Amino acid sequence: MLDIGSRSVHLKIADLVPGGPPEPVATLKQPVHLAEATDRHGVISQDAIRRLVGAVTESEAVVAAHQVDDLVPLATSAVRDAANRNTVLAAIEDATGVRVRFFSGEEEARLTFLAARGWHGWSAGQMLLLDIGGGSMELACGSRTEPAVALSLPLGAGRLTRHHLPDEAPVHKRDVARLRTYVRSVLMEATAELRAQPAPVSAIATSKTFTQLARLTGAPKPTAGAPGRSTLARSDLRKWVPRLAARSDAERARLTGISASRAHQSLAGAIVAETAMELLDVRQVTICPWALREGVLLDRLAALGTPPLPAVAVPRARNHTLHRLHTVS
Repeated sequence: MLDIGSRSVHLKIADLVPGGPPEPVATLKQPVHLAEATDRHGVISQDAIRRLVGAVTESEAVVAAHQVDDLVPLATSAVRDAANRNTVLAAIEDATGVRVRFFSGEEEARLTFLAARGWHGWSAGQMLLLDIGGGSMELACGSRTEPAVALSLPLGAGRLTRHHLPDEAPVHKRDVARLRTYVRSVLMEATAELRAQPAPVSAIATSKTFTQLARLTGAPKPTAGAPGRSTLARSDLRKWVPRLAARSDAERARLTGISASRAHQSLAGAIVAETAMELLDVRQVTICPWALREGVLLDRLAALGTPPLPAVAVPRARNHTLHRLHTVS
């Protein structure tokens, strides 16, 4: 799978064999920083388009070297919602021959829910999923493999930072309050159906945003081969919002769990995560290492005739966050 996100182009190659989980083969991650290169009108800059074309070209060379049978080139909201997305897609296809597709936001929510269900198994019961990307936030809930409700909202951490927060720190309390009010209004309007569902047995969060916030608030660092079980408590997260607001990007990057590349949008990510958890009455979320890419792989496995879920939760003896797509027929 070739995943074109708001920050990077991420190629993951995996063997898909009916009856087993996706087996990792190779991975390549290249920064392109589309979010930072998108102006307030939603236009991705020409420099960023050139970086993107170069990253796809390099990924294609890796795909050829591994003799990949089935490449899924997928763009998420950074390209999907861009005002010049047709120009971006045409530039990629003209230079590489790769025709990039994109899912609707609701389909992204469905596939991410499938990944979380695959990781946690049936024991998760009625499950609520939260996922914060650079351009959008996906929410889903349900008790089966397919969610009963799947939503995508324009509440990505990068998007909110660009449109609602000042460039320089410290960020004033009034700016934090305005952003929290905006996030709450969007959530209130869009999540009535979600909030009408039965109370979840499990609240699951995916994405780098939630993973880094969990580390920031004290969760242990996952290790290769033993991802562990990280959680994020709303009460702990709320304490960190004013602390992030008071710090510059460089100071945030020195905090536990916050990477330099995501420091600028970490405040917005914390605000939307904390506000969503409050509105949905979630005190704590469990961090899931599987997300959209793994959902696509599981969907492909189902197409090969493999049941979408095992009878119990997927074993956690290895790190499954490094998958890419290489199907075996």
